[in-house]
Amino acid sequence: MLVASGAAGLLASWVITLDEFALLKDPDFRPGCSLNPVVACGSVMKSAQASVFGFPNPMLGLVCYAVVLALGVSLLGGARFPRWYWLAFLGGCAFGTVFVTWLQFQSLYRINALCLWCCLAWAATIPLFWSVAAHTVRNGQLGVPRAVRGFLTEFPWLPPVLHLGVVGMMILTRWWDFWTA
Repeated sequence: MLVASGAAGLLASWVITLDEFALLKDPDFRPGCSLNPVVACGSVMKSAQASVFGFPNPMLGLVCYAVVLALGVSLLGGARFPRWYWLAFLGGCAFGTVFVTWLQFQSLYRINALCLWCCLAWAATIPLFWSVAAHTVRNGQLGVPRAVRGFLTEFPWLPPVLHLGVVGMMILTRWWDFWTA
């Protein structure tokens, strides 16, 4: 999961970064993923929300998803990490999930447009968080009630499926008239 989500997020961040550079050179540049009034990457990239920390958001993605990918490859190679590392990593994943949730709200209800590459980053971050949360709970690195541990051990796939389903329904209902026209 770490390798897949890290690679997907890194790809999305890379493409958005390239498009951001193209926009800096040519304000009339239209990203290839700007397909219609709803799927309009350029509108999202030109918004204030696209650089919350004073630099383009995908620059943060380049660093964070590279860390995720490196961790996944390290684990495949047999590396082991201490409890504090997993808890710090879970905290970073939680921050990422809160951040993309805020970006989802902004995209749907303030910017009124979707960026497909941003959606890929969302789709990478949400299962990443839930996967790391389930891992830390199952391995006793994060203390939770026995029922929560049992649930995340038996059904680790359910929270990310529900989370992504809610996001999908929000997108579907936000532009229902557009999708059905």
